[in-house]
Amino acid sequence: METEEAAVALAKLGHPVRLRIIQYLVQAGEAGLSVGEIQVLLDIPASTLSHHISHLVSGGLIRQERESRTLRCFVNYKKVEGLVELLTDKCCMGVELPATASADEER
Repeated sequence: METEEAAVALAKLGHPVRLRIIQYLVQAGEAGLSVGEIQVLLDIPASTLSHHISHLVSGGLIRQERESRTLRCFVNYKKVEGLVELLTDKCCMGVELPATASADEER
């Protein structure tokens, strides 16, 4: 995942309600959750939930499918896993600073 794509996705996640939606959808697994089920879990107005879901959809973090009269939401695991991978890639390998950028010289 590219840094710019990750920044957009993380910005879309940057609200407690949106983060909770993702957490509930991950807990639900491949079955996903209907919008109504998410609304019950969060206890928020439908219009507010719609606003947050639209952010997650536009960020590519979730997708929606219509099943008759029910709208179901599903996590885009590939996108979420890509975010985690970007953040943890090269973990604990150290950072090599250019010779001209010494922290001691700046102080």
